[in-house]
Parts: sequence; C-alpha cells; structure tokens
Amino acid sequence: MKILVGISHPKHVYMFKNLIKIMEAKGHEFKVIMVEKEITGYLLEKFDIQYKLIGKNQPTLFKKMMSLPIWEYRTLKIATKFKPDIFIGQALPHFAHISTLLNKPFIVCEDTEIAKKLHRFVLPFADAIVTPNCYKDDLGKKHVRFKGFFELAYLHPKNFEPDISVLDDLGININDKYVVVRLVSWHAHHDIGYKGMSLEIKKKVIEELEKYAKIYISSESALPSEFKKYELKCSPVKMHNLLYYAALYVGDSGTMATEAGILGTPSIYISSLASAMGNFEEMEKKYGLMHSYSDPLMALYKALELIKNNNSKEDCKLKRLKLLEDSVDVNELLIDIIENINNS
Repeated sequence: MKILVGISHPKHVYMFKNLIKIMEAKGHEFKVIMVEKEITGYLLEKFDIQYKLIGKNQPTLFKKMMSLPIWEYRTLKIATKFKPDIFIGQALPHFAHISTLLNKPFIVCEDTEIAKKLHRFVLPFADAIVTPNCYKDDLGKKHVRFKGFFELAYLHPKNFEPDISVLDDLGININDKYVVVRLVSWHAHHDIGYKGMSLEIKKKVIEELEKYAKIYISSESALPSEFKKYELKCSPVKMHNLLYYAALYVGDSGTMATEAGILGTPSIYISSLASAMGNFEEMEKKYGLMHSYSDPLMALYKALELIKNNNSKEDCKLKRLKLLEDSVDVNELLIDIIENINNS
C-alpha cells in the first residue's frame, strides 16, 4: 500500500514517525509532503524521513489562503507521480481537495475543535476523522473516537525512553529543579482571536519562578533581550527528555502542556483557549495532569504552589499511570484504520 502523509507542524512529525517505521517494516510505502513550520524539516531529517517541501507556513489567514492553490498544485503533482492509495494527516485543505480529486481515501487526525473555519473546508472531504474520546464535537458517521491522546503515539513508554544526557548538555544534575517555559507565536489558523501571555506577565512569571528553580525558555519567536539569558540551548530532538526531567512546565503552548502532563511533569497552560478544547479538559479534570488558566495571575499562583511542593512531581508520575492504563495504542489504532479504510 502507498500512503501519502501530510505534515505542517513539528508535532505531526512525532505523531507519524513511529507509524511510518512500523508500517514500512510491514512492506507499505510512504511519502511525506511537508509545509515548513519552525523546525519541521529539521526533525524529519533528524529522524531520517524523506519529504517533499511544498511551501512555508504563513503568519496570517489571508496569506495562508493565498498559498493554498500553490500547495494544492504541488500536492497534485507529487500525488500523480506517487499514486497513493491513501492520504493521511491533520485537517489539511490541500490533502482534502487533492484526495477527492484523485478519488482516494483521506484519514484526518484531529484534536482541535476551535479550528471550525478550517474544518468546513476539510472535513466534508474526509473518509475517517480520528479524534480522542474527549473531543467535544460530534462529527457524524465518519467520526472515529479513541481512548487517549495523539501525543501517546510518541510519548507512551513503549515509544519513548527518556535520555538523561540532556541534563549534562545543560550542565545540571538530576536533583536540580528547573522549569521549562514555552512561548508560541500565535500565527496558527486556529489561534486567530485568541492570545497567550503578555510581555508583562511573562516577566512576572519568570521573576517569581526563578526564586525556586532554574528557568529555560523555548520560544517560536525571537526572545526580547531581557529573556536571552534563559533561552534554551539544546537540540530540539531532546525537548521531550527535558520535559520529562523538569519540575514544572509553564507556557501558552497547548501541545507542550499536554506533552508535559503525559510525561508526568506538572503542567500549567496559560491561554484564552484554556477551556476551549476537550483534550485540555480531560488532562485537567479526569487525570489532574494539567492546570489550565485564562487568568495568568491564577496560573502563577498555581505554578508557585507546585514548584514549592517537593512531592508534586511524584504525584504527577502516579497520575500518569492512570492515563496510560486507560489509553489505547494510538499507532496500532491508526494502522488498523489505514489497512481497513477501503473495506469500511
């Protein structure tokens, strides 16, 4: 079987890398089409995954729409030559339209309810829409729900073994408390109308947390000069190792907040999106692995409570076990859907 994979975010690289490896071992053939965002191409190369670049992520909705015809033309050109049996990716308009044009199934992996404008252009063309059980919307007869989160496709213990050498890279030891702070650019299509932390709040969060732990900042955008001394300087492929050993995660990246919680690290998500999506609610209300706030001062109070508590990390590790116990093998689920999509 020939499978065309669409990737437009670093998270997608991690989501599909193990799936590709497993299915290639079974004799399936893959081709990856990539829209560059941040370090997406870098990660694909690090994981030795060949890809075709069709464009770069654009910072505004208008520019994204202007780029779409080019992405669709390039996708069609690649697909015509490759002749895929199946398309798979998140809600990608160029995949939705070209898969329909070629009369091939399109499997959508989705966990972002707020991207409703995008969904109108994509989901009607999908043959299966795969989401976590906690997804808030009912997407009809094509909707396939599963127990767990897409992040488990790469962070479940069977797929991820932490590498403690990341601490040596940063010159710290296992007993040092440190906080990972993640700042996003807010240029995604689903970010329009939402916001994260203001510069003033970022300063306050860092100033207060620094009293109790080292601070490492990972940022999509260039950091202000006053934050440069906190800038994280380690390989991006080691980020999940860094999160695993951290005492706390704080930031306005929902993806990284979820990843931290799944790894058993106390997680604070600060965003006006705090109550907008089911995966965040599930992580917080069912498992206690994330704390989401639209009010940054409340978030800071909680962060200080957690960093002062020497048991918060171990408590989080125990809560993680419940999540792992409840969840399915995401890669096996996707393999089953791919291999049986034409029979369903």
